[in-house]
Amino acid sequence: MRLTASLAFGATLLLPGSIEVAYAQSAAERQKIELQFRAWQVRDLWPEAKRRGIRRTTFDRAFQGVNLLWKLPDLHPPGSKTKVPKARWESEFRAPGRYFREARINRLVSLGRAELNRWGGTLDRIEKKYGVSKRIIVAIWAQETGYGRAKLPYNAVAALATQAFMGRKKKFFRTELLAGLRILQEGHIGYSRFRSSWAGALGNPQFLPSKFLEYAVDFDGDGRRDIWDSVPDSLASIGHFLKSHGWHANRDWGFESVVPASVSCALEGPDKGYPIQRWVDSGVRRVSGRPFPASERKRTGFLMMPAGRYGPAFIATKNFYTLKEYNESDVYALFIGHLADRFASNKPLVGRWKALDGFTRLEVHRMQNRMIRKGYDVGGADGLVGFKTRRSIGAWQEKAGRAATCFPDKELVRAIR
Repeated sequence: MRLTASLAFGATLLLPGSIEVAYAQSAAERQKIELQFRAWQVRDLWPEAKRRGIRRTTFDRAFQGVNLLWKLPDLHPPGSKTKVPKARWESEFRAPGRYFREARINRLVSLGRAELNRWGGTLDRIEKKYGVSKRIIVAIWAQETGYGRAKLPYNAVAALATQAFMGRKKKFFRTELLAGLRILQEGHIGYSRFRSSWAGALGNPQFLPSKFLEYAVDFDGDGRRDIWDSVPDSLASIGHFLKSHGWHANRDWGFESVVPASVSCALEGPDKGYPIQRWVDSGVRRVSGRPFPASERKRTGFLMMPAGRYGPAFIATKNFYTLKEYNESDVYALFIGHLADRFASNKPLVGRWKALDGFTRLEVHRMQNRMIRKGYDVGGADGLVGFKTRRSIGAWQEKAGRAATCFPDKELVRAIR
């Protein structure tokens, strides 16, 4: 992930139980590793922190009472064998539609409209300064922390230090830990309030520490960038991030569309954009029946079909891919855009999601490896069906004389050889 530290869409804060690993170390072994952790702080981490300008008083106070968090995911304790948790690969594959449950969306819409009213003046100023739709900003706030209602469960230093010491991405989390120490030293948040997700994502926007230092802003004018308890700082920081990553003011994120069978679903992706007028000329139309805005006709649009022919289709704008800078999941970005639209008009998507099951991520992973050997670019064999995997599936289907669906089902994951 580029910004938030969730393992997958919808898992930003809480530890995903499907990949929790119970390590078998005895109490004595854990105590030995805790001692190694203390030695690592003194002999390894502190010298680098000092070189980066962290004061000893900051360092010592930050680590006061900090122990390893053994239940975090993706850990590799000293002496353990590197192994991907079995449950991660054997979990049943589920299609994107589960993220768009109407009961949940309606609740978020109701709460979000109240927040838009409550913070209306502040959001108007943020929108004017950064050019980012206030509905988009509030939708991100909703997804990341439920409008600030979700509690951050971990001491951020403990979470980051655990991952930096015995996680699978030690170098990455070491950098984030050092950034976290700088946040504390600059006084943006008190030590006891420095809380995070299991992977060190901070505050309402769920910024990793390095992103906090780069994009968090003081919008309420109190001299601190407080994304934990200051709603103005939190919302403005989201706006600043999106503007910094190319958000186009006064432009939508995308349009739900009807894509005829004559338009190949293998044309999906940010590297296959065409003027929206060209999509219209090929037979693509909006589900609403309204024409695409005149201001958009000459601009580039991108086909986006997160479930291939088994779900809704969209013509996305560049703003959709700016949302993906916040979280690289297509479904995340789609959810944010759709929820933002629902604040204005609470209408569900017209396209229906087909339920797909009966195979596992491991089977998808194996299918991807077979496709790689055939020369297809699936974006890596990770068991996830990103746009490169989707369009490669469509290309294989077309070559095999099949109707292209651009998404796997139980039969297809076994058929591609």
